[in-house]
Amino acid sequence: MIKSMTGFTSLTHEDEQGVIGVTIRAVNHRYLDLQLRSPSSISEREPALRAEVQRHVARGRIELSVSLQPRQQATLQVELNAAFLAALQAALAQAREQGLIEGRLTPGDLLRLPQALSIRDTAANAEPLPASLLDAVERTVKGALTDLDRMRTHEGAQLRGDFAARRALLESLIQRLADAAADGRVALEARLHERVVELASDVTIDRGTLAAEIVRTAARSDISEEITRFKAHLVHWDTLSDGPEPCGRKLDFLLQEMNREINTIGSKADGIGVSELIVTAKAELEKLREQVQNVE
Repeated sequence: MIKSMTGFTSLTHEDEQGVIGVTIRAVNHRYLDLQLRSPSSISEREPALRAEVQRHVARGRIELSVSLQPRQQATLQVELNAAFLAALQAALAQAREQGLIEGRLTPGDLLRLPQALSIRDTAANAEPLPASLLDAVERTVKGALTDLDRMRTHEGAQLRGDFAARRALLESLIQRLADAAADGRVALEARLHERVVELASDVTIDRGTLAAEIVRTAARSDISEEITRFKAHLVHWDTLSDGPEPCGRKLDFLLQEMNREINTIGSKADGIGVSELIVTAKAELEKLREQVQNVE
């Protein structure tokens, strides 16, 4: 299947439990490289999130960011400063003995003394998050991955159209190469025969041996095997493109094999226009190779 490795998606889910934000960026990479950024409060679900990414993505660099704002009410915690109050009580007792003050401390007195009481907000995320909220995080990540997959599939369809046009051109070029090489081989045999006829007037030559040598020399320019293999590679290309599995790495290897066949054809074939066809074919293979780097 032709599927792009690049894509971007952002998804937000909000309910009575909180607000969940998921952002995913995907770029080219030789293997699967997952970078996960998420709050420590959902660390227990990270293995499940990583596994979900692996179910959707075969390779590429994936940057997955998860944000979470729970709607938990913060609670107040009030603590007495025992050491301060003990020292204060001793000082007040001494003052009473000296007749400087009367009465006892009241709650209002304590509130007016900032050192007496410590009032703190208990952070909402200090308590474990409910399982239902963690489940919602997983569902949101799955939804974002589905959106990303849809985008990558759409871009893959665009790449497939470009591949189909270039594949058709290569099929035409390889047939033209076969025809040009066949004509070149016939011309080569004719040139060799003419040259031998010229030499034969001065030197006695065995005609049978000479004919066999001409055929062997011309056979060295035979590219029928390379043409057959190249056409087989084109058929394999279609099989990989139509299959359900990611095929980017296999297509890249197949292009290397095609390029090797073209190089061999270029070194063996002889004929008018062969060199120009070889250059054109190699240029198309290079364009395909650059595009295949974007395929999962």
